[in-house]
Amino acid sequence: MVSTGNRPRPNRPPREREEDPSGFTERVVYTRRIAKVVKGGRRLRFNALVVVGDSDGNVGAGMGKALVIPDAVRKGNAIARRNMVKIPIKGSTIPHEISVKVGASIVVIKPAPEGTGIIAAGAMRAILELGGVRDVVGKSLGSRNPINTVQATLEALRRLRDPQVEIARRLGTQAAD
Repeated sequence: MVSTGNRPRPNRPPREREEDPSGFTERVVYTRRIAKVVKGGRRLRFNALVVVGDSDGNVGAGMGKALVIPDAVRKGNAIARRNMVKIPIKGSTIPHEISVKVGASIVVIKPAPEGTGIIAAGAMRAILELGGVRDVVGKSLGSRNPINTVQATLEALRRLRDPQVEIARRLGTQAAD
């Protein structure tokens, strides 16, 4: 067998992102194999954590479970589309800093100046990229479990509010754009 070194393989499409006709891009963040021990041996199942976004402020995540990985990814995609979050993007970043704890995972997301890019790792990076946020700093504290990190990140994005819109809503007036 001939090694190709660090060169990309010629006839292989990129695996990371898949875009469908509706404009949503999906990314599989995490998969795991679950073994249930029964009388005849082990029953294997798979979980797939899928993030779906349109790069325009809408993002969702879903956990699909099935006997084979492709079915789990398909189910996760369907669940993610049902659990979409609208991100209030201000310019190319988020309106304010936010910190959320889910389980043992703590997520801190801060706005960043234009040109900074996404400074976050793993699951949080996938959500922010597919959500269309271009400049942001994210930090995951406590447990680094991708499932809880994704849930905490989505909860943080759900809690974000645009200050002008929120003030106008509380005063009962129209927001000036």
